[in-house]
Amino acid sequence: MSHLPKTLANPDVLVGLDTGDDAAVYRLRPDLALVVTTDFFTPVVDDAYTFGAIAAANALSDIYAMGAKPLMAVNLVAFPIKELPVSVLAEILRGGSDKAREAGIDILGGHSIDDHEPKYGLAVTGTVHPDRVVRNRGGRPGDQLVLTKPLGTGVITTAIKHQVAPEASATAAIDAMLRLNRGAADAMATVGVHAATDVTGFGLLGHLHYLARASGVAARINAAAVPFLPQSEMLADAGEVPGGTRSNERFLASRVHWPSSLPAARRTLLCDAQTSGGLLMAIPAEQVAPLLAALERQGAGGWQVGELIAGEPGLITVS
Repeated sequence: MSHLPKTLANPDVLVGLDTGDDAAVYRLRPDLALVVTTDFFTPVVDDAYTFGAIAAANALSDIYAMGAKPLMAVNLVAFPIKELPVSVLAEILRGGSDKAREAGIDILGGHSIDDHEPKYGLAVTGTVHPDRVVRNRGGRPGDQLVLTKPLGTGVITTAIKHQVAPEASATAAIDAMLRLNRGAADAMATVGVHAATDVTGFGLLGHLHYLARASGVAARINAAAVPFLPQSEMLADAGEVPGGTRSNERFLASRVHWPSSLPAARRTLLCDAQTSGGLLMAIPAEQVAPLLAALERQGAGGWQVGELIAGEPGLITVS
């Protein structure tokens, strides 16, 4: 990626590669822009239908994080057609289709390849007014950070793969991953959000680092205020930690100031690679109460977990 041009010549490209935002944005006319994203991954749960639905929700999340509305999607499929029954693929696609319908869109086709390991996701196109794009670079010192889903899906899905996840933890994680960020995005549209991103593979602190760096500010996280899925700390302590989370921990080692008293499991979960995680929003302090009220009306969660502060861009202090 470092070899690709960060600055593009076309003035209608409103969001490209420069700040690692959640989706690309292209202006079609003064009042309409396209928002385009793609995401796919290997199974995170055993049930094929549920995997398809989670993968679709995850791909749609980038559209919502930009303040946009999804318009359509196409499938991205890799499947070992000679090794697994085609009925498994049918269930994956049915799960993705049903989740897309829940979001109010159709899947209009796609592409498939024969691959030893199943993979599924979507390329999604959305729309937004060019003046209402929500980016990851608009945060300001004093902005409060609000998170809309609890953390821990990486740890719990690892435990599911190893068949050691407690039923309550697995159910809570699956329910969280299946929940669209549509309600959170609708709530976000009612207040003056300065910046937002969704929390996925880089974990809460990884995505916050990029938001803060793009915004030219530092950040502070209150670890006690961050919500975690049931028994995720216990599973992290037991070593049920995915490789992506360990990579995040290494990446963030020089970018986060940790308190010595913070339990190791909580530190891991703050870096945990999420699937279909929540939105992370940076908003003026006076908008926190209206946002939390709007999230409640939408049936979405909302936790005030920290703030943006003046300081070295991208540096995070955990307290």
